Amino acid sequence: MDSNMGGKDRLIRTAVSLGLMGLAMANLIGPWGWVGIVPLVSAVLGWCPVYMVTGFSTRRS
Repeated sequence: MDSNMGGKDRLIRTAVSLGLMGLAMANLIGPWGWVGIVPLVSAVLGWCPVYMVTGFSTRRS
C-alpha cells in the first residue's frame, strides 16, 4: 500500500473530518457527521482507495 496522497490533501481531509466530527459532537448536524472518520483514517494512512482505483495521486513523484 503505497502513499497516494500529498501533504495538502492530507491536511484538508484532516480539517474537514475534524470539523464534521466536532459538529456531530455538538449535535449541530446530527449523527451523519461521524462520516468524518473515513477521511480522517485515509489522511492518517496517507492512502485513499478511490485514488487507487482511478489511478489518481496528489503525492509528488
